[in-house]
Formats: sequence, structure tokens, C-alpha cells
Amino acid sequence: MKKALIFWFCLNVTLSYAQKARPLDPIGGHYKKLALLSKKAQFSETGIDRKQFLMETNSAANLKRLSLLPVYLTVSPRAFKLPDFPENSSIQTKAELDYLVQLQETARTPDKVAESLAFADVYYNPSATPDSPNWKKLRQNLFHIGRQLGPWFQPDSLPITANFMAKVWSDCTYYFWALKFQHNRVRPYTIDPRIKNLNETNFQAYPSGHASASWVAAYVYQELLPQHKQLFQDNAQAMAFSRELIGVHYPSDSEAGRIFARQFVNYLTENKQFLTDFEASKKEILELMNKNK
Repeated sequence: MKKALIFWFCLNVTLSYAQKARPLDPIGGHYKKLALLSKKAQFSETGIDRKQFLMETNSAANLKRLSLLPVYLTVSPRAFKLPDFPENSSIQTKAELDYLVQLQETARTPDKVAESLAFADVYYNPSATPDSPNWKKLRQNLFHIGRQLGPWFQPDSLPITANFMAKVWSDCTYYFWALKFQHNRVRPYTIDPRIKNLNETNFQAYPSGHASASWVAAYVYQELLPQHKQLFQDNAQAMAFSRELIGVHYPSDSEAGRIFARQFVNYLTENKQFLTDFEASKKEILELMNKNK
């Protein structure tokens, strides 16, 4: 009876904790100064502000993301309030492009480039099945945001958590793709020929999908393991930065991913099925941690 009461108390404390909408942390890092610059178009005779992503170049696989069935969320993509991205001829866009060129010239060490290209392969395909050739790698990607925690933090040890995060990532994928189509921003290397992209990206830029998914994972995992909050957030930031380093995203794309992720996870915590699955994951993690003590 006593054990049952303790479990009931812990469960309700956790539910109450998870249901609180979290505010977005203030802008930090290199984007803090960039965000202060004007986003408005400057006079341009080249028509650069008319430049948008050409829809017909998008692949059928990318379009298929818009057909993903909801797991937890059914809200409209327009429920997510992202700031308009800076106009192509704006002072901010010029400063962001200069920043990317600077990264290209000073930060593209062999190790950093190798790491960033490896990070480019961190994604999840909600349509994958256990028979898919890359199934094991995809499932491992669900735990990438906490990879430094050790061999226990992986899908074989935490199958309930893996299934839970796969559901989260599926909904996340639908929404950030819907937002990409809504905003239709071109990549930085299509605006500035100085930028040499190291990854092929034949789809829209805003928001960054890698940043979005990484921040979503960070925000969910920090609720499950609050003692590792900083690690998760540092890894999400590193993922976003890697996309800038290889020239495929503006810093404002990365920031939009962070903004989206915070709103997305706040919506998740209003969903009863999400909270039920969250508790099952929390229980699995606690049991495994206690077993390994």
C-alpha cells in the first residue's frame, strides 16, 4: 500500500511538471547580435527579394512528409508562430551571409567538417519499418541528443522510450516540413556564390529540420532527465551550428527551429496520450538507472 501511494505521488508530480508550458530561453550565441539587425528589404535592382525555392525541384519523398498521420498533435501548422525570416536583401541577411563565409574560411577544420557531415545523417524516417536496411541507425538517431550518457542510453536498452521518441519525431517531422513549405525560403548558397555548401539540400531552408528535431528531442529528454538538461541543449545547439558550418542554413533558420521546437513540445504536453507515453518512458528510464546503480 505504501509503495502504491509513493508511486501515485511521483506519477502526479511528474505529470504536473510535464504539463507546464515552458518559456523560450532568450536568444544566445552568435545569433544574438544578428537578430538585432534590420530584416526589411533594401533597395535592390536585381530582384533578389523575389527569389524563392522552386517547388518543382522538391522530391516526392519530401512531399510525402505532408501526408504523415498525426500521433499526438492535430493542430494546424499555422498554430506555430515563427517570425518572418529576414528578406533576401536585408541588412540581417547580408550579415548572416558574411558570418557563413567567415565560418567557411576559419572554422572548417577537417575534424569539424567530418563531424558536421556525420550530423547531417542524423534524422528519423517515420515511414521506416524494422525491415528497412537503415532501421538500426534510425533508431539510434533517436538518442543522438544524449549520446554522451553512455551505453545504457540507446534503443536496445530503452525500447519503450525509443518507440515514444519515434512518435514524437513523426509529428515533429510533419510540422517542420509543413512550415518549410509555408515559408519557402531558399538556401544561403543560392543567394551568395561565396558560400560553398558541403551537403546537397534540394528543399526549403526555413526552419532548419535538423535544428527543429534536435531541439524537440532536447526539450523532451530534459523533462525525462532534468539533471542532463544542459547536455541536451548543448547537443541541439551543436547540431544547429553544424548546418551553418557546412553552408546549408542561415543562423536564422537554426533559431526558427529552436522557436518551433519550444512551441511544439508545449503543445505536446497538453495531449493526454503524450503524457501517458511520457510516463511509461520515465518509468523505464528510472528502472534502468536504478538497476545499473
